[in-house]
Amino acid sequence: MSTGSFKHTLRRIKNFKLYLGLTHYRSPRMVNQWFKWLAPGLFVKRWMAISATGVLVASLGLAIWTGMTPIYYILQLLKNFLGWITTVIPNYISGPLMIALGILLVLWSQTRSLNSISEAFHPAGDEQLIDRLLSHRRLLRGPKIVAIGGGTGLSTLLRGLKQYSANITAIVTVADDGGSSGRLRREMGVLPPGDIRNCLASLADEERLLTELFQYRFTAGDGLTGHSFGNLFLTAMSDIEGDLEQAIAACSKVLAIRGQVLPATLTDVHLWAKLADGRRIHGESSITEAKGKIVTIGCIPPNPPALPKAVQAILEADFIIIGPGSLYTSIIPNLLVPEIAEAVASRNVPRIYVCNIMTQPGETDGYSVSDHIKAIDKACGYQLFDAVLTQGTVPSAQALIRYAQENSHPVTLDRDSVKQLGRRIVMSNIMDVDEKTGYLRHNPYRLAQVLLRWYNKN
Repeated sequence: MSTGSFKHTLRRIKNFKLYLGLTHYRSPRMVNQWFKWLAPGLFVKRWMAISATGVLVASLGLAIWTGMTPIYYILQLLKNFLGWITTVIPNYISGPLMIALGILLVLWSQTRSLNSISEAFHPAGDEQLIDRLLSHRRLLRGPKIVAIGGGTGLSTLLRGLKQYSANITAIVTVADDGGSSGRLRREMGVLPPGDIRNCLASLADEERLLTELFQYRFTAGDGLTGHSFGNLFLTAMSDIEGDLEQAIAACSKVLAIRGQVLPATLTDVHLWAKLADGRRIHGESSITEAKGKIVTIGCIPPNPPALPKAVQAILEADFIIIGPGSLYTSIIPNLLVPEIAEAVASRNVPRIYVCNIMTQPGETDGYSVSDHIKAIDKACGYQLFDAVLTQGTVPSAQALIRYAQENSHPVTLDRDSVKQLGRRIVMSNIMDVDEKTGYLRHNPYRLAQVLLRWYNKN
């Protein structure tokens, strides 16, 4: 029976309840919640049917075992009882009344049992357990998405993507050597956890308190100032579990994330860049501070081995997204792992690059969209994506003035050059203004919506 037929039956029952004056029994919202359990894909109806079949089979077994004697007397007793009822109350009244009473008892018992389950598994939230189950089933049917990058750009993207799929793999750079991550890397000898922490927090299943705790940054304390709790937690787990991969898996369980976060490599990678003026700069944070035009970028050791799970995720992906994020210090470091770039290039699935909205001083001064594409192609030697997503509207005058003071300008879209590079152009308004800082950011929800719409068309 379809959900529509069930709802029609429900309306008939509701009308009968009105006739009997039982309107206080159940609110429309509660009834609606109950019928959600009959929605397709939850695998509830089949188990209810199997349970009923089990009761029937067990009854038949009992009848066979006992020679049907108890069953015969029970049926005779039931027949006599029903006959007596019809002598007191006519069958055209007693019949519908018993049917309605039976249905009400079933609805009442099912609701009480389901409410008990809901309270046990989800006691604190306003959202009903059935709504969470429906959402969970929908997300599990989502496409297998691989997002490659780092920094705030990737974590912003993930925050939007998790609304559409639970099959997300974030492949994150481990070349960071600044801030809290850099200090832990130098002092503890661990891979930098900062970008990974941000991605884990973005994919967390709306556990607000845990996420805030993971992102909490110490502002006082000898040696603690500047560190985030999540970085320290990941560092401690790396020591306990033996490597960063196992530490991420443990943190993923704590935060109940949708999908998985994987480092591109477990090798201790350090970036270097050769500038147009001949300088050779070592270290991710030093490259940006050098304020020069980057000609070549590489890493030490060269050609680091990829994490096997990351390669496997790419080879199984339905949709691959590169960026957004700092071109030379967040995106390209992942592609300097040869197996990552080769795996992406080998896939015949929708692949798109999300270009930055503004140029980044010390990295992409004066860069157009095609310059970003050329830099990625040059770094890995492959054409990794089919299309590029760019911001469709110009930022406000106030934002332009603010950025111009920092020598940052909008990334211009040079259509002809992009088309000559064999890339399709996708334009949309995916920009937001951070109210705290005034900086431009990708809106995570509009960005994800545009990307999924483009994926569904390809």
